[in-house]
Amino acid sequence: MLASPRPSRSSEPFSKALLLFLSVSAVLLVGCQSVYYETMEKFGTHKRDILVDRVEEGKEAQEDARAQFASAFEEFLAVSEVDLGNLKSAYDRIQDTFDRSEKRAKAVWDRIDSIKSVSKALFKEWEKELEQYSSPELRQTSEDQMNQTRILYLRLIGAMEEAADKMTPVLDAFRDQTLFLKHNLNAQAVAALNRTSLGLRDEVDILIQQMSQSIEEANDFIAKMRAGV
Repeated sequence: MLASPRPSRSSEPFSKALLLFLSVSAVLLVGCQSVYYETMEKFGTHKRDILVDRVEEGKEAQEDARAQFASAFEEFLAVSEVDLGNLKSAYDRIQDTFDRSEKRAKAVWDRIDSIKSVSKALFKEWEKELEQYSSPELRQTSEDQMNQTRILYLRLIGAMEEAADKMTPVLDAFRDQTLFLKHNLNAQAVAALNRTSLGLRDEVDILIQQMSQSIEEANDFIAKMRAGV
């Protein structure tokens, strides 16, 4: 019987080095964020303000994505009307449309991550500062405000993530269609893409609706935070 292959010992130092690198990188990233928050606070911009700004940026990213996905859907539908002699140009436009859609989707997720990062720091700091109160009444008022803010935040981030998740199947379909047209620049491909695009209409409509609801949640969150809720 042949002996089972054993992992190379030479790979162990590399694995340990990689693990160490990732651990140090994570620590440095957290450290950089802490320094950033501290620096901003010295200039009068607190984590609460940064959170509101990032939600505003997240809302704008969702607005851009909503417009892009709606436009991309129309672009894919328009392929069926393209003259066969211009299929190569149509493919180039479709590829550009897909690339822009993918970029907008990534921007949305990046903004969501940045919102989650500062919110985590904000609530951690808030909970710690509650212990510094000497007045039970003021402490309770602050704790109630923190809990209310957390409820608003959880509702917001839930809406943003739910809407962002809806981008994935649509983006996957756009990718499939782009690849299919690339590999089949003929009339049969155009007919197949037209059927597929029409079948996407419901998913795109749901995506646009979810994006709109999430944008409304962001507007509500921003308004209440700026009002001092």
